[in-house]
Order: sequence, then structure tokens, then C-alpha cells
Amino acid sequence: MNRAERVAIFVDVQNVYYTTRQAFGRHFDYYAFWARFAAGRDVVVANAYAVERGDPRQRQFQNILRGIGFSVKLKPYIQRSDGSAKGDWDVGIALDAMEAAPAVERLVLVSGDGDFDLLVERIRQRCDIPVDVVGVERLTADSLIRAASDFIAIDSSLLR
Repeated sequence: MNRAERVAIFVDVQNVYYTTRQAFGRHFDYYAFWARFAAGRDVVVANAYAVERGDPRQRQFQNILRGIGFSVKLKPYIQRSDGSAKGDWDVGIALDAMEAAPAVERLVLVSGDGDFDLLVERIRQRCDIPVDVVGVERLTADSLIRAASDFIAIDSSLLR
């Protein structure tokens, strides 16, 4: 009997939220995503990275993610005096992905952020594993699409 492919999944929740809303006016369907990308695989790590605003609906959403199978990693939402906000998980995602990559046979990154192109290239080179990138095609950086082993465009099958 063949053993299941070991996979690590990393979701940039803020990026997915804003890009699916902008492109489709709809929400990402985490249940459909899990059914498609985790089914038949040994999910070694599944992290969803979000900012914590202390909102009850947000906490409910985080509990749904946990129920699906994700570990939810939270950073405080920081409102700057100039009105801008900070809640960036790029370094945390990169560190966790680099740490997990040697223990898996595939990595799935859900984000369109071009800052991850170098991360994807390094993991593919150093760990010799495929890195699938899932994102909204027209809002995903070209450099990230090129760096991916496979780019999977978010379409209606991954939306609520």
C-alpha cells in the first residue's frame, strides 16, 4: 500500500480575504480548499495566519478554521498614528515554511503576495519538493506564479 504524500499548507488569510473580495466579491471557501488540497494526503502542518482584532465574528471564523484542521496563528492588529495599519505575517510564514519543507513532499502556499517568490524558489531548490501556489490569478504577482511548481487559480470552486 502506498503511503500518503506528506504536505504542509500555509494560508495568508489577509491576502486571500482581500483578493477574493476584490476580484469576485465573494469569500474563500476553506472547506472546499481543504477537501481539494488535504484529501488523501498526510497534512503535517496546516497554518492559517491572521491578524487579531478582538472581534467576535473574527473569533468565530478562527474557530471554524481550527475545526477544519488549521492551526491559527495570530498577530495583533496595530493601528498607527498616521491611520495606516500593520498586521503582516510574511516573515512568520517564510520561517515556518522553511522549517516545515524538509519534512514534507509538497508545500502549498495560499497567497498572491510577490514577497513570497524568493521563498518558493529557495524551498524548491534546497528541498527539491514542489511548491503549489493558490491565489487569485489577476491579483497574484507574476514573479510568484513563475516561481511556483504549479499555480492554481482561485475560481468559483474555491469560493462561497
